[in-house]
Amino acid sequence: MGKRIRQQRAGRGTSTFRSPSHLRVAPARYPPLESLSNGGRGYLTGYVAELVHDPGRWVPLARIVVENGVEFYTPAVEGIRVGSSIQIGSNASIAPGNILPLASIPEGTKICNIELRPGDGGRFVRAAGGYAIVLGKSGDRVIVQLPSGSVKELLAGCRATIGVVAGGGRLEKPLLKAGAAYHKYRVKATKWPRVRGVAMNAVSHKFGGGSHQSESHPTTVSRRAPPGRKVGHIAARRTGRRKR
Repeated sequence: MGKRIRQQRAGRGTSTFRSPSHLRVAPARYPPLESLSNGGRGYLTGYVAELVHDPGRWVPLARIVVENGVEFYTPAVEGIRVGSSIQIGSNASIAPGNILPLASIPEGTKICNIELRPGDGGRFVRAAGGYAIVLGKSGDRVIVQLPSGSVKELLAGCRATIGVVAGGGRLEKPLLKAGAAYHKYRVKATKWPRVRGVAMNAVSHKFGGGSHQSESHPTTVSRRAPPGRKVGHIAARRTGRRKR
């Protein structure tokens, strides 16, 4: 009789796999649209009250205080500091940290923290060092190139922040020791260290056992496979070496 595989253990939701939400500072979202009425001026002015470290998030957060009393947290961008002035609205200037709808952002501008639907608070391009580029506009749609290289059409009313997400040099510094990696993953919803299946015994994993470390059979598996067999490349669209 074998043991429960990693996926089965994670599905139980124990503290080993659960995200330590008590360490989080606050949701990093734009405030609701109705809370940013500007009285016809076209934009509101705020300032960066503080830059805070959020454990488990590899991006510093900026606490923005708007002139009408609204406060919210957002991923900080390169070039802003405590006390920096921030403009929010369709008539805001094109400067790092300002928040505008995509319809008001010129082509070629680097943006981040983009909404999928107007008012959802920001969904795309929130990782450290990430940015997207506005490619063009067509009617009520704006074409944006994401960091992955994919091109996406979004509604012109979706908000975005001007600039590049801060913390982009995080991967340039080596971890040097396992203890640093331990603390890196300790505040994330990640089990670490992660043992390879081929390094396990046959009783512990589908890829385990044998005279040498090898999967020993195709790693593609159906999406409808039962627990214990559903390991490897689940519902793979293609196999083999990609032809150039």
